[in-house]
Amino acid sequence: MPPRSLQVGITGGIGSGKTFVSKIFEVLGIDVYYADQRAKWLQQYDPNLKREIKVAFGNAVYDQQGCLDRIFLAKEVFSKPEKLSLLNQLVHPKVAEDYTQWVKHRLFKPYTLKEAALLYETGSYRQLDYVINVDAGYNIRLQRVLKRDVHRTNRQVEAIMNKQLSDEERRRLADVTINNDGNVLIVPQVVQIHTLLLKMTTDSGK
Repeated sequence: MPPRSLQVGITGGIGSGKTFVSKIFEVLGIDVYYADQRAKWLQQYDPNLKREIKVAFGNAVYDQQGCLDRIFLAKEVFSKPEKLSLLNQLVHPKVAEDYTQWVKHRLFKPYTLKEAALLYETGSYRQLDYVINVDAGYNIRLQRVLKRDVHRTNRQVEAIMNKQLSDEERRRLADVTINNDGNVLIVPQVVQIHTLLLKMTTDSGK
């Protein structure tokens, strides 16, 4: 019996650097499913999801060319928990279905990664065998996001951060945490976890 492909999650608060860490895993030959990017793609191209979003938020959420007006949608859900919850209820199940299909085409891989900011908040961690947390302090993450997303205000970024799990809670729930505060080398940490996951895959096939 061949070793079973492990499904591994990688998460972290906004600005933690989880996408950067995921790219290092890709260099090591690991396929990564970027959940947030796929969510944006599905909102744009999945006809059923587009229809549901229009029903929930009105036809103005898409422009005349059929492109999602992300600024309009962001204003609709910002500081409105009930509308944000509604959007998540529409999008997250579609992402879960999309991820399941993606994994089916990679069962021959030793393991795959699912990169997502809200693995625990959405409950999607239950699909996974192992979860990696990428960690950096609150203020470090805040400054990174403000520098990266110049269209966002300090208040907006803090609102996003405060809706996510705390750093302490993510560290408690995850199987392993990568320190990305700038004081510890990242690559050795990734290689160590990569080696461990390969061993876990081999051991599961015995």
